Amino acid sequence: MTGTPIFKGAASALITPLNENGVDYKTLDKLIDWQIAEGINALVIAGTTGEGSTLTDEEHRELLAYSAEKVAGRVPVIAGTGSNDTAYAVDLTKFACEVGCDAMLVVTPYYNKATQNGLVKMYNVIADASTKPIIVYNVPSRTGVNIEPATYAKLAEHPMIQAVKEANGNLSKIMETFALVGDKLDIYSGNDDQIVPLLAMGGSGIISVLSNIMPKQTAQICSAFFEGDVKKSAQLQCEYMELIKLLFCEVNPIPVKAAMAAMGWGENYVRLPLTPMEADHEAKLLAEMKKFQLV
Repeated sequence: MTGTPIFKGAASALITPLNENGVDYKTLDKLIDWQIAEGINALVIAGTTGEGSTLTDEEHRELLAYSAEKVAGRVPVIAGTGSNDTAYAVDLTKFACEVGCDAMLVVTPYYNKATQNGLVKMYNVIADASTKPIIVYNVPSRTGVNIEPATYAKLAEHPMIQAVKEANGNLSKIMETFALVGDKLDIYSGNDDQIVPLLAMGGSGIISVLSNIMPKQTAQICSAFFEGDVKKSAQLQCEYMELIKLLFCEVNPIPVKAAMAAMGWGENYVRLPLTPMEADHEAKLLAEMKKFQLV
């Protein structure tokens, strides 16, 4: 995309440390500082990995405001403000703009879904209400709706719609999107196992789960590529593939919450309908983490 991207490189789709009393801000405070010190390029707050869907409205808003104040401009803060209730997404987007978030991550509507025409109308309504850039989030495995390349072309006409987090997993369709809008929208991978392929197509980076536990290394996959060392970038991607696979062996963020707890980042606590990681899966994840001296 022409112009300055919201971020270039790796953004952590940050977990929200939780316990039975609510958000664990003491852990979050340290986690944000650590992520930035490790070289992460941006932070996504209250996204899928941040369990935004089970935060109360009060928790969601407090989390966004706290995070924007804590980060204090060191890296971009991207607020998860999507909803299947467009009016609520508009309201949350306005709030996130007011408290200093730098961009919005807006997922496609889930359960009620939408036609392609409905998606265009919804995103335009949200973008009209926003004073900060919008990142469209396409994750059909979770929402049941997919954004077609021709729809991205229509969305790109709005000046506030500036980027895409693409997690449809279909490289052919993604290539088609690049061909249509690659000069108009920054495209970020939404899948940790496809960072290098997306960068090779002209992508701007990754919105990552892996970077919760390996922020420096995930950022290095991107920086090596941008510096022209494609071989090193690909080698790093391959080196972490088994770990990435294990981080998605159960519904995200169940595995990454277990991994973070093992590293000392708060409790292994997720809200229903999510449940803690099954013991055999957790044992395999921790064994792989030990190879990288993470635990």
